Amino acid sequence: MNTQKTVRQEAGTVEENALRLDPGKAEQIVDALNTDLADAYVLYHQLHKHHWNVEGAEFLELHVFLQEVYEDVEDAADDLAERLQALGGVPHASMTTLAENATVEPEDEDVYDVRTSLANDLEMMGDIIESYREHIELADNLGDYATEEMLREQLETIEEHTHHIEHYLEDDTLVLEDATH
Repeated sequence: MNTQKTVRQEAGTVEENALRLDPGKAEQIVDALNTDLADAYVLYHQLHKHHWNVEGAEFLELHVFLQEVYEDVEDAADDLAERLQALGGVPHASMTTLAENATVEPEDEDVYDVRTSLANDLEMMGDIIESYREHIELADNLGDYATEEMLREQLETIEEHTHHIEHYLEDDTLVLEDATH
C-alpha cells in the first residue's frame, strides 16, 4: 500500500456541490443515502449468499432470480454512491463502515432452507422499503427532486422483487407432497 497519502475529502464531510443544493440540505440527503447504501450492501451480500446456497426443486429458477435481484441491488448501490458524491458527500465504502451504518440486520453465516432464506430476504427488503419511503419524503421536502426520482425508481424495483418473493413463499406448489418429506 502506498504510504504517501493525500486526502481530498474526509469521510463524513459534505462539501459545496455543483448541483447548487444548499449544503445543509445536502448533508441531510447524504446521510440518508449513505444509510441506503449500507443497507443495500447488507441486502446484496445476503441475496448473494442465498444465490450460492439455494437447493431443491426450484433451484435453477431461484438461483437465476436471486442473481437478478442482487445485481439490481448492486446497481442501485452504485447509483446511490454516485448521487451522494455529486451532492458533495463521501460514500461509505469500507465493509466496517457499511456494516456499522446499516439499519438492517443480516442473517448469520448458517445456511437455511430456501423458505427461511426467502422469508429473511422479504423481511429485510420490507425494512428497506420503509426507509426508502422516508428518504423520498425527505428529498421532496428539501427540494432535491432528482434524488427523490432516483429513490422512487429504486423503490419500484425493490417492491417488484419483494412481491415476487412473496409469491415464492406461497403454499401452492407442483411438487408432490410426499416428495417434500
